[in-house]
This record gives sequence, C-alpha cells and structure tokens, in this order.
Amino acid sequence: MELQKWIDQSGPLAGVPGLQRLDMTLAAWHECAKDVATSGGRLCALWADGAAEITVFAALICEPAVLLLSLELPSSAATYPSLADIFPAAARMQRAAADLCGVRARDFDQRPWLRHSAWPADYLPLVTGTPAASSGESAIDQYSFVRVAGDGVHEIPVGPVHAGTIEPGHFRFSVVGEKVLKLEERLGYVHKGIEQRFSELHANDGHRLAARVSGDSAVAYSWAYCQALEGIAGATVPARASWLRALALESERIANHLGDLGALGNDAGFAFGLAQFSRLKEQWLRATEAALGQRYLMDFVVPGGVFTNPQARQLAELAARAADIAKEAVVIRSIYDEHAGVRDRFAGAGIVTPELAAQLGLCGLAGRASAQDHDLRADLPSSPYDELSVRKFTSREGDVAARVAMRFDELQESARIVEEIVRRLPNGAFRSVFALPAAAGMGVGMVEGWRGPVLIALRIESDGRIQRCHPHDPSSQNWPVLEHAIIGNIVPDFPLINKSFNLSYSGHDL
Repeated sequence: MELQKWIDQSGPLAGVPGLQRLDMTLAAWHECAKDVATSGGRLCALWADGAAEITVFAALICEPAVLLLSLELPSSAATYPSLADIFPAAARMQRAAADLCGVRARDFDQRPWLRHSAWPADYLPLVTGTPAASSGESAIDQYSFVRVAGDGVHEIPVGPVHAGTIEPGHFRFSVVGEKVLKLEERLGYVHKGIEQRFSELHANDGHRLAARVSGDSAVAYSWAYCQALEGIAGATVPARASWLRALALESERIANHLGDLGALGNDAGFAFGLAQFSRLKEQWLRATEAALGQRYLMDFVVPGGVFTNPQARQLAELAARAADIAKEAVVIRSIYDEHAGVRDRFAGAGIVTPELAAQLGLCGLAGRASAQDHDLRADLPSSPYDELSVRKFTSREGDVAARVAMRFDELQESARIVEEIVRRLPNGAFRSVFALPAAAGMGVGMVEGWRGPVLIALRIESDGRIQRCHPHDPSSQNWPVLEHAIIGNIVPDFPLINKSFNLSYSGHDL
C-alpha cells in the first residue's frame, strides 16, 4: 500500500516498459526508498547528473514498475540522505557520484571510490564548467582500508596488477593462517572516461560506445541504449528487429556461459572441462559470426533495429549448433557432477545465503543461485520476451556449485530460446528510420544481460547531442557481495569463488 502511493504520484518516462519518474524532495527521498524496500523492491542504479544544479537519480525495480526517483539539489556542494542503510549497494554508487559530480550523501563512507588521486579533488569530471584537471601528477592518496587486528592476523594484498590478462582490481585479505577473516576490494583504476566521452557524441552514434562499456555484454548495453533512445523518439522497432535482438542477446549469454563453465573447471584443477568448453565456445562464436556478422556482436544492435538481416539458412545453422552444444553440455555436466575432485572444490565454497543475498541486493545469475528469483526477461518483459515464456532457475545453496548449476541450466534455456526465435522469427523490416524530436528528452533502457540487469539512462539536447549517458552494470551490486562470500574460506579458493561470480571490472570502472 505504501509503495502504491508513490507509484500513483509518478508519471511515465520513455524507455523500458513500466518506467515511471517521480520527482522527490529531500524529506521524501529516503522515505520512498524505504517503502520500496519494504515492498520487496530493489535498487538497480544510482547516479548524479547536472551542472549548475545537480540531480541525483535512483532506479528502483518494484514489479510491475520501475521507479526513477529524481532529487534536484541546488549545487554540487549540496548533500542528500544516503540510501546505503536501506540498499547497501548504494554506498559505492554514492561514492562514485561524489567523485564525478561532487554531491555527497550524508552519513556514509566518504572515501574516494573512482578518483584514486588521478585528478584534483576539486575537479568534477561530469560537471560542465569546472576547471580542467591539471596535467601535473597528484600524490597517491592513502586509502584507509579497514584493518583487522588480533593474534596471528596478517594481510595479503593482491593486485591491482594481476598475472593474467584481466583488468586491474585490488583485493586486501585479512587472514589467520589461510582462512580469510575479511576481504576489502578497491576498484576503478582505469579511468576510461566513458561517461564524459558520451557527452561528445550525437545520440545516433552512442550505441557503438555503449556496446563497448563491457565487451562481454555488448548486446545488453547496446540494446539498453537503443531502448532509451527509441523511447525518447517515440520510435517503433519492427517486430523482426526485436526478435533478432533477443537472438543476439541469447547468443551472448551462451558464449559467456560456455567460457565460464570451462574456466571454472580449470580453476578446480579439471583441465578437461576447460578444453571441452573452449572447443564449444569457439564453435558457437564461429556460428554466431556466420549468422549475425560478428563473433562478439558489438555493432549488431543499432537505433531502430539491427545492423544486418541474417538469412534463413544461416539462422537454421545457428539453431542447429545451439541444439548440438546443449546436448554436449548435458554430457559434460554429468562428468562435472560425478568427478569427486570437482565436487569437492565446488560444494560449500563461497556461500551466499538467501538472507544475505536479499540484504545486499545480489542480482542476476549469482542472485538466482541464492534464491533471488529475479530476471527482467520474465518479470518486466519487453518484446519479444513477452512471448517467449523464459523459465527462471533458482537455488538456495548459494555456493560455487549453485552458480555453476545456474550456468548449465541457463545455457540449456538460452539454447531453447534460440531455437524458438529462429522457428518463429517474423518476416518484414529489420530496421526502421526515425527522427529525434526537436526538444531535449530523457529515456531509460533496461535489459537482462547474462550477469544481470543492465541499465542505460540517456539525456539528450534539442540538437540530438548527448547531454548525459549513465551506463550501469550489475557488477556494481555484486562486487560487495564477493567480499562476504570469501569469509571463512581459504585464500587459495578465492580465484574459484571470484570466477563463479565473474564480475565486470570494465562495466564498473567508467
């Protein structure tokens, strides 16, 4: 009932189905978020936007609606009530907003999150009119990691530079012997400047940059971007294009699950699994390229539809390959399940209980492995998912074994969806041409990527240039949960537990 009063006060906003915008006061900001949480809603994203005046936004998922709260502040020096006591994942998002736009939430962690002294503290990268950052070097800040004291406690620092070809991230372990007492992460080392780069582009070109926010989720990001842009323009996407977008999204999901299942087997000391799933992933990427034009589909989703119109023969071959891979995956799954060494490494490692997952806002695949039954494809479906009846898989175990099982189950479901899309694909145009309105506008797109919900918030000028584009990766919710999943486990199990989440550094480090 309390949630309904906020929905009743809101108004529709372009983009994702069910999206409602609600302008807030300082007093109502925290109250509304609390009512959403009490009703079972969850935080999807929080960010800041503006110049002379700053607006803080929070996107809250509360089926059957998505509430976009907007809180206007008089300047970047203003403060606002923290939401971290309601949604713990908000803490890092608020810290990022402080680094980029200057606005600070009250009574929360004040440590810099993204800045790393890479630019002066008084420079605000996303606020126009602030002085340009000096070219001189800044002193490295002394980051205040949380210390754990006691007999036999010592620290193991790992990263930010790693031995493998992965992006930078620092992990500070407090341990006794090999048992982990606490892990604290520090991310955001790359400073790619993606959000600032968006503001230099025309809205019709932004989808290409969106697809490169996090390369393994190119389809999810580019689709969410186009969903926001098409909402602003009031454009209708041809039915065939919507189905082809879903085909690309499921293809992306299959590729990532195949890669992860092999890597997880390898981290458990089972090289056979890596060899087999690497073979299957390469077969799938080749089939994807043959049918859809690219291995990783960074330029497939475009405003108004898709870039290319695949032919029936190519699509039939893609569906056949999906069916073959699904059959082989069943056999390999039985080998994983029957292998005593693999079972021993997977079972009981990195447990996130359903209660902790709900408290911390664990989302996506990792959330479903801890009984968080959420998937936008089923809960807030846009076309064609409203016709595909996506099956959701969940577990209450919350360990590495459960997250592996989720990948096996979702691989089978995605293969089924690929076959159904190819069988039912409508004829007609694969792309429409539309004109942007001659007025400023805002839209939000949300797509369930393979990790979880991906969000794009887009605001454009009257001339079509991007004023602000905020991409949000579900890893922002899930990275803090990894700190809890490792507690009580031994240090050598961290690579396996970390890989079972396989969170994005790039999607987090904008």
